[in-house]
Amino acid sequence: MRILLVEDDQMIGDALCVALRDAAYAVDWVKDGETALRVLDNHEHDAVLLDLGLPRRDGLEVLKKLRTNGTTLPVIIITARDGIEDRVKGLDLGADDYLTKPFDIDELLARLRATLRRQGGQATPLLSNGIINLDPATREASKGGVVCLLSAREFSLLQALLIRPGTILTRAQLEESIYGWNEEVESNAVDFLIHGIRKKLGIDAIKNVRGAGWMVARNK
Repeated sequence: MRILLVEDDQMIGDALCVALRDAAYAVDWVKDGETALRVLDNHEHDAVLLDLGLPRRDGLEVLKKLRTNGTTLPVIIITARDGIEDRVKGLDLGADDYLTKPFDIDELLARLRATLRRQGGQATPLLSNGIINLDPATREASKGGVVCLLSAREFSLLQALLIRPGTILTRAQLEESIYGWNEEVESNAVDFLIHGIRKKLGIDAIKNVRGAGWMVARNK
């Protein structure tokens, strides 16, 4: 999944990027509100982590603009503003969650997983197509009684497919789910990761559609 981080503090931004990538998210990072809006107009993301005290355009203005435009993209506010009025305003303007700094990274990740589950209409923490189960909290996958731990990028790739079972995803779409802007896309990375997943879960875990891309079976 691809996350847009909107944060002007270099130290916080660096730490969050590391933590999110370790948790198997692709991360793009911008440092002001104006750039955030421009990026969101031109790129697809699965969620936004939004600071409020931003240069050029305040985070609440960014949020209001997104919701006025009809964007339903999940937004979690991460800010030092801890007053009740700020929290109420942020949530009323359309934020899905509000977390005040300093916060524990494990709590942020749990809130992000919960927000993404709600956005996808899921009640349970597991992603599943009835054949493969994937736990975003532990990166464990299971199929036919076999349970295995996936690497961060294996997890990102399988998660992208399980979110849309029965849908063919191209190489470019899978690469976008794995890599952020500043990360070099490794040659044949998708093929290498799919080979690794198949080795752990079986050759039929991911189907190749020649000339089009890859998919997992539709939910049973």
